[in-house]
Parts: sequence; structure tokens; C-alpha cells
Amino acid sequence: MRKIAFYTLGCKVNQADTASMEGIFRASGYEVVPFGEPADVYLVNTCVVTNTGQRKSRQIINRAVRHNPLSLVVVTGCYPQTAPEEVRAIEGVDVIIGNQERGRIVELVEEALEHKRTEILDNVQQMTVDTKFEELGVGTETDKTRAFLKIQEGCNQYCTYCIIPFARGPLRSRSLESIREEVGKLVAAGYKEVVLIGIHLGCYGKELAKEGKYVTLYDAVKAALSVEGVQRVRLGSLESVEVEPRLLQLMAEEPRLQRHLHLPLQSGCNKILRAMHRPYDTKRFTELVNEIRAQVPDVAITTDVIVGFPGETEE
Repeated sequence: MRKIAFYTLGCKVNQADTASMEGIFRASGYEVVPFGEPADVYLVNTCVVTNTGQRKSRQIINRAVRHNPLSLVVVTGCYPQTAPEEVRAIEGVDVIIGNQERGRIVELVEEALEHKRTEILDNVQQMTVDTKFEELGVGTETDKTRAFLKIQEGCNQYCTYCIIPFARGPLRSRSLESIREEVGKLVAAGYKEVVLIGIHLGCYGKELAKEGKYVTLYDAVKAALSVEGVQRVRLGSLESVEVEPRLLQLMAEEPRLQRHLHLPLQSGCNKILRAMHRPYDTKRFTELVNEIRAQVPDVAITTDVIVGFPGETEE
């Protein structure tokens, strides 16, 4: 039995992607071992959302190479998707895969193992408006309380500080049928809570309108809640301007839908918000939060704030 070790950097979406890949390897007969232990394959799922993430990605890749120079080193995620030439230049990297075609991960790894590669196996795919959501099965082998299910991928917002649209591609969404199926698997595996996550979660289903399918995040939540035995459903981060009134009504009425919204503010200054290309100003954000609290009085609201944006003063 071959052994594989994983290291994940970055966001919850990356963690969900790694869990899916772990499941694929286990189903193919691999043993998943801790990253510090000897393994036949080391897989690093990378992050580039900050300079620190990119630097640490390189550090972990080099650590994987040092663990065992004879092992196969696979690099996937946002770093090879946005800078494949940089990743190819790292000595000891054998396989690079971006943020698409992870369903073929075992096939690509075994091809590289079989041929003992004389050059890097490069499977980074360019993502276009026609790229479909990759409906990988969710991993069910780790924490037995809370599971993260990716239901949306990609972003079209292009905030000026953010590389994610280039790393994750355009909007695409998991089907409602797949959401029900995967939530069912998680419930059967013993999970008590399912967190629905995405890169631009509030845009779930938006790209499907061109196909005549009109679904939103509300429909995705309803699909998850329709699964018999699901105890709690929670939402990942989404934009304040995308919180539907009927989603708030559902949150107020459905005890299984957790009363928590993570709404990134990013800045409390309208000048900086315009420079960031954010879809609101401080007045609109305040109005939205007040509307949310009026409909769901006991809701917990958390946020993100960026400091030190170019042009921002100490004051």
C-alpha cells in the first residue's frame, strides 16, 4: 500500500479540496499519513491570497522535497494556477495541478510514479466561462462534528487587492442534486454540522441563469436542509449585498440553520472602499446590517477588515 501525506495552506475552501483529494486517494488504496512521516507521495495544496501564503507555500514544497528526495512531490491549488512557471522552477517538484481536474489526481500521480518522470508533469488547466464546477466528493475521514462542503467556486468581483479571480476562475456552482447527495453522505458518516462554503458564496447559481436555471443560495440551503438527519447547517463568508430577504426569513424560522453570518467589511472608509472596488459604501453596509438584525435579532455577525491598503493614512 502506497503512502501519501498532505499539507494544506490557506482557506476553508482549500481544506475542503484537500479532504476531497484524501478521499479519492483512500478509495484508490492509498494510506494517508501525517506530513512529517515517510511517504511515497507528498501533496501540497497551496495558497497565494497573501505574500505570506505564497512564501509559506514555497517553504512547505521545499520541506516536502527534503523529506525524501525519492518521493513524488505534487503541488496543487492557487500557486500553480497563478504562477505555474515559478512552481516548475522549484527543484524537486514532480507534478503540478491547478484548481481544476483534481478528480484525475490519482491517475496523474500514478502516471508520474510509473514513468519516474524525467520532466515535470504539468496539468494546470486554464479556466474559462465554460469551465464547469468540479463536483468532487466530500472527505469524511477527519473531524466528526463539523464538515465543510464546497458548493460554489470562482469569483467575478475583481476587488483590486485580490488575486482570487485569477486563481479560482469564473463563477460556477455545485448542482442541488449533488448538494443533497453529499450532505447525505456527511450525515451518514456521523457529522453534526455541515458548513456550506464557496469562493463567492453569495453568487451561488448566478452563472446558471444563462442556461435558464434560476437558483440562489437560498435554494442551496433548502437542498441541504432537506436531507433527513441533518442537524445543523451553517453558511461560510458572503457579501452583505447578496443576503436575500428570504434567506433571512429561513434563518429566523429554521432552527437548524445557524444564526451566523460572516460579512466582510474590509474598510470603514468610503474612499478606500471605492479604491478596493467593493460593491457598497459604509452607509449601505450599515443599512444592510440593520436590516439583517431587524429580521434575525439574535444573529451573530462577524467580519474581516484590511488595514494598510495603498492610500490609507494612519488616521
